[in-house]
Amino acid sequence: MAHIDTDEILQLIVEVAAEVIVPRFKALSDEQVEQKSPGDFVTIADREAEARITERLLARQPGALVVGEEATFADRSRLSSLADAELAFTVDPVDGTANFVKGSPRYAVMVAEVRRGETTRAWIWQPETGRAYVAELGAGLYCNGGRVSRGPAQAPPRGMTSKRSWRQFDARGELDPVLHTNFCAGFDYAQLVTGEVDFFTYLNPWPWDHLPGSLMLREVGGVALDAGGEPYGPATGLPNSLVTAASEDLARRLVGYLRHTD
Repeated sequence: MAHIDTDEILQLIVEVAAEVIVPRFKALSDEQVEQKSPGDFVTIADREAEARITERLLARQPGALVVGEEATFADRSRLSSLADAELAFTVDPVDGTANFVKGSPRYAVMVAEVRRGETTRAWIWQPETGRAYVAELGAGLYCNGGRVSRGPAQAPPRGMTSKRSWRQFDARGELDPVLHTNFCAGFDYAQLVTGEVDFFTYLNPWPWDHLPGSLMLREVGGVALDAGGEPYGPATGLPNSLVTAASEDLARRLVGYLRHTD
């Protein structure tokens, strides 16, 4: 299949956000917000943005598989095709929907490209900060056109978690006390790839939340592992836990800690 220009897809994401997401920020009515399950919000902005991104991706790339968060909630079967598709895209139309509903600027739009089971490109757009993170496999990570790099982990490593049982965990002084996440992977990974934090652990990760950021992390020397210590990717399925870290050594130490605390 043909290769859509990386900047073209970024522009598509930015345009859709400007059309249907940003105008709803701090302007949602009660009827425009629902809960798929307790605490799991979906809004009119999520649904309209996903539909428009999907439509425009398929207009440029007919035949591609698009795995969007909201469409997959209605039909889980498309997840099983992600790893084997010749070309697929994951779409998280509003990552951090709970933040968006509450009026917090920590929300993002995320897309990943998957070719034959490997994540090859990724985009994270933060509408309220104006920051765009873009990665291509083997070509590095860029934020607003500038190359992103990070140094080694701090001592002790600093991290965040979505697991309640891990908050304030310090592995007997080997880690900084672990804090809660931003409740938005598009901000979590931005902190991780720039060196603000050194690791994250997540519970029940979905591909649209983690394929974009895990490629970006890989491009700055980090790794993402499932709970069994295997590399995370499109073929992983739905692991119970996910560890992302600045280095493989740190990630494997964290997997070991998880095994002894779960």
